[in-house]
Amino acid sequence: MNQTILFAIDFNTEEILVSSSEKGTKKVNFIERIHRKENELLFNAVVTLTSTTTSPDFDLAIFKAMDKVCQMIYGKHNNKV
Repeated sequence: MNQTILFAIDFNTEEILVSSSEKGTKKVNFIERIHRKENELLFNAVVTLTSTTTSPDFDLAIFKAMDKVCQMIYGKHNNKV
């Protein structure tokens, strides 16, 4: 099955929480925490992604596009490490 990368923000610690889940399951596996200072661009992208879910005018197409942006930035981040 395909793995989906999930993102969340912990505003208390200013960290991005990165997890994965296999498509079709509800199980979430923690991958890592990335501090805002390590990747400011990814932090801001995940904040934007998160804010799309709380918008009264939720738009699935925008959410999916922003998720792709987060996936791309995270992919580049992993290549640097």
